[in-house]
Amino acid sequence: MTIKEDKKALRKVMLEKRKDLNPAHAKEYSNWICIELEKLIVNRNCKFVHAYIPIANEIDISPLLDKLISLNITVICPKTLPKRKLENRILYSLDELETGIMGTRHPMHTDVYDGEIDFIIVPGLAFDKEQYRLGYGCGYYDNFLINYPDAYKVGIFFPFQNIDAIPVEPHDVRLDTLLVKEF
Repeated sequence: MTIKEDKKALRKVMLEKRKDLNPAHAKEYSNWICIELEKLIVNRNCKFVHAYIPIANEIDISPLLDKLISLNITVICPKTLPKRKLENRILYSLDELETGIMGTRHPMHTDVYDGEIDFIIVPGLAFDKEQYRLGYGCGYYDNFLINYPDAYKVGIFFPFQNIDAIPVEPHDVRLDTLLVKEF
């Protein structure tokens, strides 16, 4: 198999496993992730945090996003655009979202943010001990992450998404740290 075929097969497995996750465990784990992310963000004195808005059975970081807004930390969320590009918008409230391509959600306000970013919360389907991630296969995050080499990049995921090795291609970006614990 080629690397692309390996990645495609791994994506399918991880999506199925995530779909079958016990909702109570997912909620408990999501709460733990939010607490740990908040500690990292506050301890690093971050002012500009890039975060995804959860969909389907992704880790629910919504409570963290609300908390960051209340702490006057600028939260930047991506709107997916054609050609593997993200438009970064400022999040003012989780009550003011709209649905974009591929079912993603983003701030409905058109306040685009193009300044510095201190901290990036990175979703994915699988992560490995070398701190590489397997995304959804469209390249949005890889294209985005290379533009912020100084931002602290944190991968978050459920324990079953932690694997020995991700098939890596030259464009894949290594993260700074991963948050994971058994539950």
